Amino acid sequence: MFLRRLISSGVLIGVCAAALFSRPALVVTVMTVTVLGLYEFFTMLEKKGISIFKYFGIGMGAVIPASILFKFELTRGWELLFIVVALLFLIIMQFKRRENRGAVVGISTTIFGILYVAWFFSFLVRIRLLPGGTGYVIAVLMITKLGDIGAYLVGTRFGKTPLIPRISPKKSVEGAFGGLAFSILGAMLSKRLMPESFSFLHLALIGVCMGILAQLGDLSESLIKRDCDIKDSSSVIPGFGGILDTIDSLLFTAPVFYFYITLKTFNF
Repeated sequence: MFLRRLISSGVLIGVCAAALFSRPALVVTVMTVTVLGLYEFFTMLEKKGISIFKYFGIGMGAVIPASILFKFELTRGWELLFIVVALLFLIIMQFKRRENRGAVVGISTTIFGILYVAWFFSFLVRIRLLPGGTGYVIAVLMITKLGDIGAYLVGTRFGKTPLIPRISPKKSVEGAFGGLAFSILGAMLSKRLMPESFSFLHLALIGVCMGILAQLGDLSESLIKRDCDIKDSSSVIPGFGGILDTIDSLLFTAPVFYFYITLKTFNF
């Protein structure tokens, strides 16, 4: 398992590097991750027996990062308009179905999947397009993924106290603290990538906040998988599972980091 994770990590780092420094690679990577992530999410729901609008959800979800990458917006409130239009189309599509049972669940889970996977992931693209965005993305990846690595290493070696066994039996309190420590380390190592006004104390606080968010993102996806009674979202990435298993922590850290980094003033 460790060897497979090591090889997969090397490939993923290469893909991320290409996406960060090449716009065509960025477009291909973002659209591929979004589409596959949505496919995994909706497939999990289908296995649970929920009648969702799978391919409509995938198509609509792909529009979100595409609109950011190619910089087209119909209105200033593009995201709100998008959600309203998507909801209207889903209701119309539901009218065409012969079965009324599960209509609310099907429509709401389709919208949830679009927001959870496509919209949350799109904030990583927004960060990349900011001035100095390449460094910010590297910082987000470093803080988030070092936290994942720390939780895995410390949990595997020292984990004895279950964190939330009903959601993820293998996660431990010791692993959670290890992940938090590694996230703080990642924040410290990313100092040159952050605004000059960020002190080490400021970075440590960012590491704590993002470390907690990363673990909440991981646990949230574990909760979804537990509800759907599956172990991994797929097996497309050896050693890690699926696309969702790989980006779950980023889905929570990227949006919060984006809103934080775009604040006008920093008084630390």
